[in-house]
Amino acid sequence: MEEPAFKITQFVKRPDFGKEGPKLNVRTNYFEVTKMQNANFVHYEVTISPVVPRRLNWRIFNHLVDKYQEAFGDSRPVFDGKTNMYAHTKLPFGDIYNFEVELEEDAPVVRGRPLRKFKVRLIRKQEIVLEELFRFLRARGSRTNDCHMAITAMDIIISHKISTKYPTVGRSFYVQPQRTYPLSGGLEAWRGYFQSARPTVSGKMMINVDLTATAFYEKCPLVEMVAKILGKRSPNDLRRGLSVNDRHKVEDIIRGLKIKDNHRRGSGRKFRIEGLTETPASHTMFDRGDGSTIDVKTYFYDTYNLRLIFPFLPCVTVRRGIKFPIEVCEVLPEQRYIRKLNGKQTKEMIKFARQNPSLRANMINEGLNILNYRNNEYLRQFGMDISNDMAVVKARVLPTPTIQYQSSFEPENGAWDLRNKRLATGATLGSWSVLVFLNEDDLPDGVIEVFMREFVNTCQYTGLNVPNKHPPLSRANPIGNIEESLKLAWLKAGNTAKANPQLILCVLPEIVKELYAEIKRVGETIIGVATQCIQHEHMFKPNKQYCANVCLKMNVKLGGMNSFLRNIPFVGEMPTILIGADVSHPGENESPSYAGLCGSMDARASRYAASIRVQGGRDEIINDLANMVKELLKAFYQTCGSKPQRILFYRDGVSENQFEHVLKKEINAIRAACQALDDRYRPTITFVVVQKRHHTRFFPIEKKYTDRSGNCLPGTVIDSDITHPFEFDFFLQSHAGIIGTSRPAHYHVLFDENGFNADKLQILSYYLCYIYARCTRAVSLVPPVYYAHLVTARARLYSRQGVVKPELQRVMYFM
Repeated sequence: MEEPAFKITQFVKRPDFGKEGPKLNVRTNYFEVTKMQNANFVHYEVTISPVVPRRLNWRIFNHLVDKYQEAFGDSRPVFDGKTNMYAHTKLPFGDIYNFEVELEEDAPVVRGRPLRKFKVRLIRKQEIVLEELFRFLRARGSRTNDCHMAITAMDIIISHKISTKYPTVGRSFYVQPQRTYPLSGGLEAWRGYFQSARPTVSGKMMINVDLTATAFYEKCPLVEMVAKILGKRSPNDLRRGLSVNDRHKVEDIIRGLKIKDNHRRGSGRKFRIEGLTETPASHTMFDRGDGSTIDVKTYFYDTYNLRLIFPFLPCVTVRRGIKFPIEVCEVLPEQRYIRKLNGKQTKEMIKFARQNPSLRANMINEGLNILNYRNNEYLRQFGMDISNDMAVVKARVLPTPTIQYQSSFEPENGAWDLRNKRLATGATLGSWSVLVFLNEDDLPDGVIEVFMREFVNTCQYTGLNVPNKHPPLSRANPIGNIEESLKLAWLKAGNTAKANPQLILCVLPEIVKELYAEIKRVGETIIGVATQCIQHEHMFKPNKQYCANVCLKMNVKLGGMNSFLRNIPFVGEMPTILIGADVSHPGENESPSYAGLCGSMDARASRYAASIRVQGGRDEIINDLANMVKELLKAFYQTCGSKPQRILFYRDGVSENQFEHVLKKEINAIRAACQALDDRYRPTITFVVVQKRHHTRFFPIEKKYTDRSGNCLPGTVIDSDITHPFEFDFFLQSHAGIIGTSRPAHYHVLFDENGFNADKLQILSYYLCYIYARCTRAVSLVPPVYYAHLVTARARLYSRQGVVKPELQRVMYFM
């Protein structure tokens, strides 16, 4: 069917500012641009040849400006390290100019030889009319190309000087710590600072400054790096050499690493590692050039009088097949680790990066000393002044909803427990079995029996009806045939209960991703049965709270409903479907992306159905959205007996520069889904982008508006001062802080046929955060988006052709 033409002229304008809730002031990590020049900026295109890394480009550029001062007049232009240069006025050399630059001898090795001479071409592209930015800030003009370019230029103005001094990634730069914070595997954590120019509703430009962190390789002898990668205490533990698996592991991590040799006098030559030899240095041969061969160990002794300490380790290979023993190489500093961190490293990085609000605010202010805006000659050149004080902005705390289990209550500080509470609608679990992936020595039958007694009692007490209190028990090998084991457990459940199996409770030996993934793949795409995994250590000391939390997940997997809101706004007024959408992208490999939708199935917005598609890697648009929405609309109709008259679509994972493209494509797809069901079916649509990957943080000022973690209270909302100059957006911190500084969600309404005002959408979005089915806390995102994220994460565990069985698609199997 041809896609209907559906004209979208602009994003929704802000209807009003919210009024609900007590008003307060909070600090935020925005710093006001107090002064800007009125004259137009000028944009130039920069071409540097030969092509070199970005860090070297800045060196070349700064050397160029210093050497050819007359050509630049009194201007000190700024450069993005790639192809864009901005000047505060038109430069005197005309529209095109070619320069030659010669660098000093300490240039790094690129493609085999020290680079010395570079050709630089500058081409004047356009004047950037700043009046268009000022009109945009005053809500009197749209975000034109000149407006966008002016904001981009400001990003480069504030970052140019700092980028020439420190390693830079995007809008962040990183500072080598005075005291190292080591991560496992030869890495260390560096703190950095993010900065970005932001237009705001106050009619001012602001600079958003935040902390960031990333991993760098340690500066150390390469042999120490190898030992740390393999988890050894010191290089002495490498004396047995490397196994094939160890060699592959090391090679994967150090390939591309920049090193220098240290076996000769002088500063050492610089190289980039291409790989490791399959043989140790004592057996790695090379041609001397006269037809004879020699091994690396002997060569280094004969030539440099150097007796290798680690001849049993492989050599590194660099350009033109040159080989060096690992022990004569040193890792060069300031090299960022660009691969994915493993589980242990991720935990270490989170611990390093996490700061409570007061400490984070102090560290951001310390970063201003490094940025040193007041003494930045480039800012002065462009007539810019930036305040050193964090902005104080207006906020409100939204009222807390009333939650309904079998009785109602109003939670305090965004959290509650399940004591004396029973599920709103408890499912019945009659046909099930327990599959244990441990032998009896590691987990005796007696321990399992005690746990199961407590677990079933807790489920009954919580409201999940379990008539079969003694499910059959099976054991399986965690590295055996998982599919066969699950099928046998499924048969046991059915034969015991004389009914179709509903659930298999799987007891895992530890956190084994491969085992968990296979259980979910087989259960959901082959057998068609819900599975619930638990860690075996919880069975030795049964805990009521843990058992109750597992019960929450099981209840919704079986079609039950844990809780709902007493008076849910908007959704309960007429048939309304909430849809959350997300796209999960691949990591370093070329695997596909997964698109997931979750749609509410009742007037209480507590039950959801899911739809999944596999699509091309890195494609942000949901390609088969029309059919996915159609599936959810059909499921809604079959569940409720009526078509939804309104659609509230929460879309995750979209950056600002993709708003227009995603909106146009996906609104048309939603319309197509409706018309495919009935030509006259035209529900009203609201399309809201939800963003968590941003750098806005709030810091409470008044103690009475602070929670136990030092964060702002759940329900804190900001829709003025730092939001868009005129579009409909707001920041909502819906959850209670636990550790570190809470990150609010940013909601941006791109399309609205339902006539939301600020209060109505803010309160609905906040209230929804209290009915996330698998925990007893308000969460940081609206549940439809959370669920869509869980669905795409689950889809990654299936084979590419894996499709969830129809019997599971109407329940929340992904919990």
